[in-house]
Amino acid sequence: MSTSAEHWEAVYGKKKVDQVSWFRPHLDQSLAYVERAGLPRDAGIIDVGGGAATFVDDLLGKGYSNLTVVDLSATALGIARDRLGERGATVKWLVGDITRLELPAHSFDFWHDRAVFHFLREADERARYVAAVRRALKPGGHIVVATFGPHGPERCSELDTMRYSGDQLHGEFGSEFKKVDELVELHPTPSGKQQEFVYCYCRLQ
Repeated sequence: MSTSAEHWEAVYGKKKVDQVSWFRPHLDQSLAYVERAGLPRDAGIIDVGGGAATFVDDLLGKGYSNLTVVDLSATALGIARDRLGERGATVKWLVGDITRLELPAHSFDFWHDRAVFHFLREADERARYVAAVRRALKPGGHIVVATFGPHGPERCSELDTMRYSGDQLHGEFGSEFKKVDELVELHPTPSGKQQEFVYCYCRLQ
């Protein structure tokens, strides 16, 4: 993978959670897509690159109970787990590279990724990622991936990134994934800059 566990451990070792550029108090757009999917509260939801984000807190607050959070950084996951306390006891916390992890087949109803896919600069990495989604999602399952848009930054956390339009992002996944929606979001960073994100919402056919 273009990034390493050591790199992200260093990032979380140097900065507080609310100081990293991708921090948002709540991932409102992602939560809206989960609600739009109309899933039962025991649906399997996986948050890829969830780190220390509050997405899992808000899902638990809405009554979702079958949650998995994956990240390269054990430190980031530990921050989220400690923050949740007893509320996080039912969450599955997985440390690892999503392009290498062996996830259980056909076990998730909703796959969420905000700001992991754009770090995959090599075609084989992206192919492994898409294969992991196909394997892990149930037929008809939902996927939301958010990356930097065409006018987004070319680097993040000292790493080069990819940038996508909605059509380009959908094209990485192929015809097995039917596009349901896309949108552009301007994300205000803690330092006051604006970053363009593109969200692509699809269903596995």
